[in-house]
Amino acid sequence: MGAWALLLALLLALAQAQGCSVNQTLFQIEENTVLSGPLVDIQVPQGQQVTLGPLSTPHAFRIQGNQLFLNVTPDYEDRTMLLADLECRRGDTVVSQLKVFVTVLDVNDNPPVFPFKVKTKKVPEDTKVNTIVIPQEELAATDLDKSDILFYTLQEVTPGAGSVFSLVGTNFPALRLAQPLDFDRSQNMTLRLRVRDTQDESAVPSHSATATLVLEVQPADRRPPWFLPCLYSDLLICVQAQYQGAIPTGHKLPAPLTLRPGPIYAVDGDRGINQRIIYSILRGNEDGTFVINADSGNLTMARSVPSPKTFLLLVKGEQEDRARYSVTQVTIEARDAAGSLPRFPQSLYRGAVALGSGVGVAVKDAADPSQPLRIQAQDPEFPDLNSAITYEITNNSDFRMDGEAVLTAAPLGQAGVFYAEVQAKNTVTAGTATTVAEIQVSEQEPPPTGSTGAGGTGDGGHAEDQRFSAVEMGVLGGVLGSLLLLALLALVILLHKHYGPWFQCCSSKALEAQPYGFDNKAFLPDDREPSWAPAPSPVPEGTPAEVPPEPPVPPPPTPPLPAPPASPSPSRAPESPAAARDEGGPAGVRSILTKERRPEGGYKAVWFGENIGAEADVVVLNAPVSDADGAGDSGSEGGDGSDDEGADAGPGWGPRADAPGTDSTYI
Repeated sequence: MGAWALLLALLLALAQAQGCSVNQTLFQIEENTVLSGPLVDIQVPQGQQVTLGPLSTPHAFRIQGNQLFLNVTPDYEDRTMLLADLECRRGDTVVSQLKVFVTVLDVNDNPPVFPFKVKTKKVPEDTKVNTIVIPQEELAATDLDKSDILFYTLQEVTPGAGSVFSLVGTNFPALRLAQPLDFDRSQNMTLRLRVRDTQDESAVPSHSATATLVLEVQPADRRPPWFLPCLYSDLLICVQAQYQGAIPTGHKLPAPLTLRPGPIYAVDGDRGINQRIIYSILRGNEDGTFVINADSGNLTMARSVPSPKTFLLLVKGEQEDRARYSVTQVTIEARDAAGSLPRFPQSLYRGAVALGSGVGVAVKDAADPSQPLRIQAQDPEFPDLNSAITYEITNNSDFRMDGEAVLTAAPLGQAGVFYAEVQAKNTVTAGTATTVAEIQVSEQEPPPTGSTGAGGTGDGGHAEDQRFSAVEMGVLGGVLGSLLLLALLALVILLHKHYGPWFQCCSSKALEAQPYGFDNKAFLPDDREPSWAPAPSPVPEGTPAEVPPEPPVPPPPTPPLPAPPASPSPSRAPESPAAARDEGGPAGVRSILTKERRPEGGYKAVWFGENIGAEADVVVLNAPVSDADGAGDSGSEGGDGSDDEGADAGPGWGPRADAPGTDSTYI
């Protein structure tokens, strides 16, 4: 009994000592997650209260009732672990403590960031290949997402820059030189550096950033001076020029020598540095005959050369900093100047001057009136002696030479074309040459071509003479030609519309075949001559016919032509008037047939319609009637006619005996 009482007291003490409890003390939550419900439920014994202890993450949790809530949105970049310290109290006494841990998981929610937007780097031209131009520390981007691995790519903005520079690796953004630099080809190159926090661009989520790299190539002193013009150059080397010249013996030329292919001139091979070049003669200057200007390189004579000889001068061009230099050869030939003649490039010079010009007026060049006429001769062997050439006009007192210009020597009062002979004389070699100047003196001096006058025209005085350009005149000609073509087409259409049937009629008649040379094949000539004596005309039925004041007179009879051999006629012969009346055909034609001998041979037949009546003019022609002739004619005329037709149409062209008016033919 005492043992059981002791056990019951022990269990009561344990129950009073029991504190708060939770079913889970460790949680994992991705950052940026918002929990709307409780994090965990707390089992609190009766008579106790649960509170947050001082070890809890500030402001991260709250307790409502017996539930623990997350009070903030977790951020991995801010805190990776949150702690809730739970204390169970009975009164002021802490009965128990619980710790709940929340681990914040990292999520790719931040883009990488470069420490710059544009980075400029100066790179010397002589930088060795594979040299690190910009180290990784200056180019690497940062990402707040600690677990992200960054991937870098290089994109060219300046064409070709991507082959000159490259990255050391995809995850190692150091920039290195991949090809030699050349300042003359490219002084600035721009690249775009891109970073991404995922290897695959299509991954979700994925963030990227870009920055710009500007590489400025700095020139380096790699090339010596170049004597120009280069015989060959590829921007790296120059095959230098060599110079030649000639001087007259016995003369000291005061001006710098004229050399071929040009004056002595050198430049720094590194044009980006472009140091000043200093000239000097190394050797070959015998007796100190020549002097070279250290700054310009002009070569002059210090003394004359008495006899012909050749000088081979070695001229040095050195940079001002004395770092590099080059040497070239200058060949000078001393020649005898006797007999060297100047030459004019043109045999005829044309000029113009205004009428009434006074003394000292310059003659203008006819080809370019805005410039004065200049006549210049040259010495082909000694170009340096060109300055020693003098000019004069030998055959015209109205003009004179002033150096190379032509001036008036007297007032010009007469218009016309004047010719002046210009003589050039080399005062050193005594050689002479002549040419001709054609000078036109006109009423008004031609204005300068190509200049804008007061009227605003671009060609001066020619604007009034030439109002339209060649292109405008060509367009006008094309328009006029088109209008002419349209007018011709309209004329052809009108002619065809009004005279087309007449043309068709004439063309069809001209194309008809005329066998045997007769107009009507029904009337062939016979071997006897008929009588053409007129007979009185009978009065037809109806209104009497009116006889015109001057009836047509048949032409005089001509000898009969021999009858051609009889042949079948291709068409039926025309009928006589009586036959036409007896047959009563549907056409109702009153065939009145007459014939007249044509001058060229043959006969002409005419038919009149029934409706003519008494209004027709009548001429009666007597025709002999013969049975024998009728038999012969009927056989020759009616190739395809019947016997009745042959009886009706007699050979003597007379009418039937039983028909009215059998003794005449009506026209």
